[in-house]
Amino acid sequence: MARAPNGYRKSVFVNAPFTADRRDVFDAIVFSVLACGFTPRCALEIDNAGQARFDKIVALIRDCHLGIHDISFMELDAGLPRFNMPFELGLFLGADRFGPSWVGRKACTIFDREPFRYQRALSDIAGQDIRAHGCDPERASSETRLWLSHHLDRDGLIPGAAAIWGMYREFQVELPDLAALSMRNSVDLTFLERRHLATEWLRRRLA
Repeated sequence: MARAPNGYRKSVFVNAPFTADRRDVFDAIVFSVLACGFTPRCALEIDNAGQARFDKIVALIRDCHLGIHDISFMELDAGLPRFNMPFELGLFLGADRFGPSWVGRKACTIFDREPFRYQRALSDIAGQDIRAHGCDPERASSETRLWLSHHLDRDGLIPGAAAIWGMYREFQVELPDLAALSMRNSVDLTFLERRHLATEWLRRRLA
């Protein structure tokens, strides 16, 4: 624990719902993180039946300097509330407050549908940086870019919000063909496969 892992300063833990009805927001956030020159990380990248999900989340949080937490999905599901995102936010905030050495130097932002909706269910985070995206992918992309612009290296430059959104829409159109080149279906791409394709696409696009 004496030294941060490689890429720590540029790693962003994306704690957001990736269910079918929220996948467009999740994908827009992930793409925007890449377009800003950072590396998105999330629980979807690990497939290890021998490792408990909690341990996966802890390891990811440990290895990420930055975090984007979307708590917009806390509604009842089959009569029970969904607490995964607030739980992982709590772990991240705990690591920031109590983690030793580099682990305890983190920064995060929190997304929700509306600016103050969280106060009715999670009032303990009052005073945190809450950004409303209205469950709109374009707004989520813009808010991601705006927040990450404060965490660039000195003199770092990134595309504007409109440019990133335009590139995201282009990538979405081209994704089926990009996947087909390696005999894959874009619908079935894993998180890591999609991240790799987006990374290579952006590398060529921004060269």
